[in-house]
Amino acid sequence: MADFIDSTAFNYEQGQRARKLFAAVVLAALDDAIADDKKYGNGPEQIARWARSRDGREVLSCAGIDPNERVVKGLMEFVAKGVRTSVALSREESERRHAAELEHAEAA
Repeated sequence: MADFIDSTAFNYEQGQRARKLFAAVVLAALDDAIADDKKYGNGPEQIARWARSRDGREVLSCAGIDPNERVVKGLMEFVAKGVRTSVALSREESERRHAAELEHAEAA
């Protein structure tokens, strides 16, 4: 019984590591689309084409993201904003956005 629990825990950890790996691929695809948007102006279309492709849907699924049209639109909006994923995920950017929202709420 203890062996079963140990193997289940091990398999769960392996699955979590694999999910993180696929999430990193999604972040890299977003960064590539942002770079394409700055260089060629077609970033949102590129990420939408990738997310709707069979490979894109498979990567999104393996990352734990449901590859539906709402997700595709969200990815397109993220790319259109032009903020790199490393910056968007940083604490400083999060605090800056929160402060801007507070100022906007107080002004209204």
